[in-house]
Amino acid sequence: MPVCPLDYRYGREEMKRVFSNEARIQKMLEVEAALARAHAKLGHIPESAAEEISKKASLEHVKPERVDEIEREIKHDVMALVKAFSEVCEGDAGKYIHLGATSNDIIDTATALQLRDALNIIEKDLIMLGNTMSALAKKHRDTVMLGRTHGQMATPITFGLKIAVYLDEIRRHLERLRESRKRITAGKMMGAVGTGAGFGDDALKIRELVGKELGIDMALASGQVVGRDRYIEFIALASNIATSLEKFATEIRNLQRPEIDEVAEAFDVEKQVGSSTMAHKRNPITSENICGLARIIRGFMIPQMESAVLWHERDLTNSSAERFTLPHTAILLDDILVKIENVFRNLVVKPENMLRNLERSRGLIMAEAVMLALSSKGMGRQEAHELVRRLSMRAESEKKHLKEVLMKSDEIGALLNPDEIERIMDYRNYTGKAEEIVDMVVERWEKGA
Repeated sequence: MPVCPLDYRYGREEMKRVFSNEARIQKMLEVEAALARAHAKLGHIPESAAEEISKKASLEHVKPERVDEIEREIKHDVMALVKAFSEVCEGDAGKYIHLGATSNDIIDTATALQLRDALNIIEKDLIMLGNTMSALAKKHRDTVMLGRTHGQMATPITFGLKIAVYLDEIRRHLERLRESRKRITAGKMMGAVGTGAGFGDDALKIRELVGKELGIDMALASGQVVGRDRYIEFIALASNIATSLEKFATEIRNLQRPEIDEVAEAFDVEKQVGSSTMAHKRNPITSENICGLARIIRGFMIPQMESAVLWHERDLTNSSAERFTLPHTAILLDDILVKIENVFRNLVVKPENMLRNLERSRGLIMAEAVMLALSSKGMGRQEAHELVRRLSMRAESEKKHLKEVLMKSDEIGALLNPDEIERIMDYRNYTGKAEEIVDMVVERWEKGA
């Protein structure tokens, strides 16, 4: 009976497979096989034994059901795997499995392989999202809209700039992922307390060979387990990305509000239902879903950080927590990355409503432009600010367009003629370098992605 929503509601199969019980066992078998090959290369065990171990290191031979059966009897997951693995190896090869190793040599190195696969998926997700944002930013490079601060009308921006800001954030996340990959995906192979004593004089060579066999870095120094700062970095990276996605989704939710109505999630008007009772509803449900799941991802930061605080060379308090933190974080992050990309790819953008909202400001959003124009004519900046502030307050109280109030002001007329006021009050003339910034961000993305 499924209980966890990951089993029936959230997450894609591609990422779920990475953290499935079958994948975990397969990765552990691969680590055991790599260890056997390292021993054989150094002459510790027969080449034929390493070959047999490598040949049988798959779920085709080692059945998860048999591993579970043994674990129920002996109450130890890694020894259950070792016993089940040994059973299927012909001759005396089975007696060389796990030679000199401790459980977390296998578990942590297998986890490194899983995290490597997970990061590869997340990297592809980020690139896909960035490419979609890049296309959207280019399309709306010149689409003028209201900028908003404190939830209030500010000055004009372009929708392309808004998306370019998000795109550059995704570029930084991609950069962070690539920079942290080697630290996050490190294994270990130094025995019970990190000395390598169980491997004898060749301990450092064994560690090196296993790392090369598996294509990952190995921890330079460790206790019984890989330092959990590595896993904290993974959860922190995921939480950082998830926070950005929640921010993007929150903006979409706000801009979809009927009183703003500048963008909207795609909605299937033929079949989609917005509410069980309010038949007219078109809710931004995907963006809301993203916001909720992002909070769950961030919630794993505390248990993962606490899992780094272990007694001496290691205790077991991290193990149960990490069975939740690592797979749930990866699965949910992949889930919301794909969802937000779909939202942006199918986003309904409404330039006509953006223009309508600009007009609703009755020109007040151009107050800064007027102030700076007055300053350029010789009026002191503070004096210009106070003059425009008073005229703006008058326009607001009298429900008039700011341009009308400016045209009737003798103080303004002394420095600005009607044609100049008309030009200053044109929203399109006050988007600064927005278009150039969009071009710069898109170019940088296309070079680096």
